[in-house]
Amino acid sequence: MTVGDKTKDELATLDMGIEGMSCASCVGRVERAIAAVPGVESVAVNLATERAHLTFANDGDRRGDVLKRVEEAVRQAGYQPAEQTIELSVDGMNCASCVGHVEKALRAVPGVVDATVNLATERASVKALTGGDLIPALVEAVEKAGYEASPLKSDDGDAAGHHDHMAMAKAQEQAQLRRSVLLAGALTIPLLVIEMGGHMVPALHHWLSGTFGDGNLRILSFVLATIVLFGPGLVFLRKGLPALLRGAPDMNTLVMLGAGAAWLYSSAATFLPGLLPEGTALTYFESGAVIVTLILLGRWFEARAKGRTGAAIRSLIALQPKTARVLREGRESDIPVEEVRPGDSVILRPGERVPVDGEVTEGSSFVDESMITGEPAPVRKEAGSLVTGGTVNGSGALRFTARKVGSDTLLAQIVRTVQEAQGAKLPIQAAVDRITLWFVPAVMGVALVTFLVWLFFGPSPALSFALVNAVAVLIIACPCAMGLATPTSIMVGTGRGAELGILFRQGDALQALRDVAIVALDKTGTLTRGKPELTDIEPATGFEANAVLRLIASAENRSEHPLGLAIVAAAKERGLALAEPADFASDAGRGVTATVEGRKVAIGGHRLLEQDGIDVSAFTGRAQALAEAGKTPLYAAINGRLAAVIAVADAVKETTPAAIRTLHELGLKVAMVTGDDRRTAEAVARQLGIDEIRAEVLPTDKAEVVKGLQKDGARVAFVGDGINDAPALAQADVGIAIGTGTDIAIESADVVLMSGDVMGVPRAIALSKATIANIRQNLAWAFGYNAILIPVAAGLLYPLWGVLLSPVFAGLAMALSSVSVLANALRLRRFKVET
Repeated sequence: MTVGDKTKDELATLDMGIEGMSCASCVGRVERAIAAVPGVESVAVNLATERAHLTFANDGDRRGDVLKRVEEAVRQAGYQPAEQTIELSVDGMNCASCVGHVEKALRAVPGVVDATVNLATERASVKALTGGDLIPALVEAVEKAGYEASPLKSDDGDAAGHHDHMAMAKAQEQAQLRRSVLLAGALTIPLLVIEMGGHMVPALHHWLSGTFGDGNLRILSFVLATIVLFGPGLVFLRKGLPALLRGAPDMNTLVMLGAGAAWLYSSAATFLPGLLPEGTALTYFESGAVIVTLILLGRWFEARAKGRTGAAIRSLIALQPKTARVLREGRESDIPVEEVRPGDSVILRPGERVPVDGEVTEGSSFVDESMITGEPAPVRKEAGSLVTGGTVNGSGALRFTARKVGSDTLLAQIVRTVQEAQGAKLPIQAAVDRITLWFVPAVMGVALVTFLVWLFFGPSPALSFALVNAVAVLIIACPCAMGLATPTSIMVGTGRGAELGILFRQGDALQALRDVAIVALDKTGTLTRGKPELTDIEPATGFEANAVLRLIASAENRSEHPLGLAIVAAAKERGLALAEPADFASDAGRGVTATVEGRKVAIGGHRLLEQDGIDVSAFTGRAQALAEAGKTPLYAAINGRLAAVIAVADAVKETTPAAIRTLHELGLKVAMVTGDDRRTAEAVARQLGIDEIRAEVLPTDKAEVVKGLQKDGARVAFVGDGINDAPALAQADVGIAIGTGTDIAIESADVVLMSGDVMGVPRAIALSKATIANIRQNLAWAFGYNAILIPVAAGLLYPLWGVLLSPVFAGLAMALSSVSVLANALRLRRFKVET
């Protein structure tokens, strides 16, 4: 696969944080600015996460220069690249030359803007773009240069610390917005009393005029409005004016122009009324102040809602404990989880969270893995079992060997996967991007036309009408809602998926999965448990089921055949004590004979028993019925007498019937792909109500089967184990890998189901449908809001019903629009599928 004319190996990727974006037009400007930098192959900017994903030439010598140009381009566009400072301890340096080597190595790491190393303190201070965990790459770069490095304790030192830092920054932003809203509100309320209160309550107007005088009231209004506009509202001027001067106006520009025009006009009416036509020296100080206050209020609510959209990621990160109890050199000690190394022996006490991924060596317990897989039932762990970082130990004590630590753990992979999906752009976003490129300039054009039409054709006082309606147009437009419509839904939807054990490796899989018409499922290990199990045992007259099972399991105890292992496992599950067999003999294709506690036991097909003269006709009909049900019937004989008929099968998972039923309820066609013989496949299909069967298919031919299902243009999702089914997963429109815990192959599909529950398939599809529906609702609101209210603000209804939209109500509507979009997206946090 290539990007442009370069292969993946020739490209590097980077996520960088960008501050100051407030609407969809901001996104377009940042993308265009970065894309114009030589060396950048592609860029995608996400408003909700405030991050840009870059693909650029993987050239270590030029990488730093490219990043510096990217930073400068972002700044020239009027925004700030978010930066972090990472402190490292560096060992092994002894001269200035060493310092130069380390600095050069650090500066070559993607994302690093600058690095300085102090020989005296043996520390490195790295200035880097935010957006990813750079610690491992920095440490590796220093080690390759011939030195040793380790992160100093810092807020930015690890993924959790980075998110803590980001959370702190967001909290500070919310606190600042809250202070601005309170100050602006405290100053705006008296303005409303003076201006609007006087109009609505004539007695109040007369009292104010008689007490303070009209001139003094206007001056007081000017003072209050000026403090609001150039105090809390100064942010709009600082960001909006430079954007206007660059020819790239944004939402801040609209607010600045709208509120500023109202303030300037009112100031002229107050201090230089002679400059205005007679009868037009009116003041609108309250409009500008209320606009600023309401939009700041909306941004405060928006910031709080944005914080909740990333709740799933924060909750995932919070799953990893800060410390681990490790046994080293015969001594137990609690160490920071970052210092755990592969091969360490980790001790896990009852009720503790598992710090890293590993393999149990001692003890047994039940572990709650619901936060990873979405499955509520605890899983038994004993020697040889795998444990996953972030899961919760039950009442038993475990000792395990650390296998994967740091960024290699499953939890870290999940966090990265969700973050990547949240930063993706869906195809539906492309149309939004095209529109928002011209949206703000178009609004300014409509405002200018509105002003001119009312000025030349409006009733008296025409100038006042022209100003008020033009300001209303500027204020009512809300590119924020348009820009947030898609990414916020993606963030919340993919986050909710992670909580349910559903990982969307690609954000666009959300949209592709919604359009699937056929779901093709591999049988073994997906619809079924993936290994033979004893499903039936029917004893003959004079025999008891458990007694027969104990004897035949004892006979099979030396067998390595999968059917024999299934019989032994069933006896052990029932707590039956097995005896040591004697005279064990295995006849390939027929069965097993042995002597157990002095009794001759035979277990196998009818030919094995018939060669010993044992009549099986009493169970022939029953055996036929079991075979037609897709099971393997076997006969058991004890001391030459027919004792029982049993059946072994790869049993269907308990949740499979509900999953198939739910897929049908979603309007989907279900196909089963299997290498089993057709009779067995048809039996399973009848049991589950599957629509199409593709049986006796070799693993290498599964992709061709998927291609056949796609031939009429139908979109197909293929569900497999993510390892053996890779070609089919790649061929399908959406590949869904299903597995359990650390056995899962995360890189093999578009969607990964962390548990072995096939119910995750309809959950993923239903979540996709819900998320895309949520996005469409958001877009309908955002575009519909602007399409309807901008003409109203321009005065379209005035000739018919004399209705005009006050700039105050325009500001209120604008403030609430993006909050409404965010609130709608947050509904996805409550998503669930009824089974």
